[in-house]
Amino acid sequence: MSGELSPIDKAKFVAAKRAADFVESGMRVGLGTGSTAAWLVRCLGEMVRDEGLKIKGVPTSTRTAELARDVGIEVISLDEAKWLDLTIDGADEFDRDLNLIKGGGGALLQEKIVATASDQMIVIADAAKEVGALGAFPLPVEVIPFGWQTTQALIEETLVSMDVMGRSSSLRMNGDVPFITDEGNHILDLHVGRIGNPRQLAMILNQMPGVVENGLFIDICDVVIIGYGDGRAEVRDINAGTVTTDQLDFVENENLFADMSD
Repeated sequence: MSGELSPIDKAKFVAAKRAADFVESGMRVGLGTGSTAAWLVRCLGEMVRDEGLKIKGVPTSTRTAELARDVGIEVISLDEAKWLDLTIDGADEFDRDLNLIKGGGGALLQEKIVATASDQMIVIADAAKEVGALGAFPLPVEVIPFGWQTTQALIEETLVSMDVMGRSSSLRMNGDVPFITDEGNHILDLHVGRIGNPRQLAMILNQMPGVVENGLFIDICDVVIIGYGDGRAEVRDINAGTVTTDQLDFVENENLFADMSD
């Protein structure tokens, strides 16, 4: 690999590397989507190759599945796995209660299904993803294409009575055409600024016709691992009520870091 990792990429790698310590041979592991989760898949692939780790991975998107296969992880479907020991994924935001906003990469539906079918969910993130209140990151809502504009109008009308700062939304685009999820749906990004009651908003959004799922992950995450550019990894376990910090030493590895363009 040419050049040094940026501090943000070092932070993502440190979080991913620390999370890989939770994975043991024989586990069925949910593999998240996004730039930080891609580091995790690479780390696990290295463990499969160099340490004989034997796991079965359930990816949350087609691109994660492709990367997992490329690095030598056995890929199975959730229907084949039925239940998972662990899911490790990134997040766009998390708060002190480990509630999350996810879906920036467009895979929120599969991510939520996989996470809730797991004994434990670990989120890996850099420190910038921690917020006092969720909502600065646009909240993704997956909607079916049929009547999406009517669904959008209904959502915006409903936001008027919610504890949020903003009430506008936009259709996510992929160039000049709407972004399409792996399930063939659209995504509306809600520009709410701050969410005063995430649990209430999540429940109300999912009651609307046309809404498939929203990007609020409430009471799903068990552990968050925060990586820092200086090699520190902070592990917060909400169930145990513990916070620990480790220092990771690493050497940039040509095989591990090659082609990391995500």
